[in-house]
Amino acid sequence: MEGVCAVGSAGPDVPERVAAAERCAAVAGFGFSCAPEVGRLLRLAAASKPGGVMAESGTGCGVGAAWLHSGLIGDARLFTVERDQDLARRAAGVFADDDRVRVLTGDWRLLERHAPFDVFFCDGGGKRDDPQLVVELLAPGGVLVLDDFTPSSGWPPRYAGAVDELRVFYLTHPALHATEVLTTPTESAVLAVRRS
Repeated sequence: MEGVCAVGSAGPDVPERVAAAERCAAVAGFGFSCAPEVGRLLRLAAASKPGGVMAESGTGCGVGAAWLHSGLIGDARLFTVERDQDLARRAAGVFADDDRVRVLTGDWRLLERHAPFDVFFCDGGGKRDDPQLVVELLAPGGVLVLDDFTPSSGWPPRYAGAVDELRVFYLTHPALHATEVLTTPTESAVLAVRRS
């Protein structure tokens, strides 16, 4: 059926559902999926919160959500939101057999009604347009993952010749313990935990 990608066999260390979402992305011509290096961080974060509530903004075809799903333990739940209806429909097909996952269609703020989150992968809306709300959606002890940063060797971090104010916001926010980690030689992610 068009728009639905079956779960099949995957390579080593790649969960089958991740491979299915990657196939969906290839069919849809969607080239902005979660990198495997970030995906492994997402799996680890989800696995650290048994029974927790996970969220993602910017589902795409569901690759990041599938990595989060691979770390779900017990009755943990995952809410992911995508504004593009076709992509959301494709991603929903990847998770059609698991009622712990809800793929929402629309603005990222739809996540607010399901907060607070034990893990929040902010890959789409919110990261830039309302970073304070992103922080507020985290439960105490909640883990925030933000990817797609360009590594910077000094402080304050810089991007395109200027101070990266967005990264500074998250790294110095008083409600967060935060750090930046290199995910590939050319990309980094900010990982943060909301203070109790």
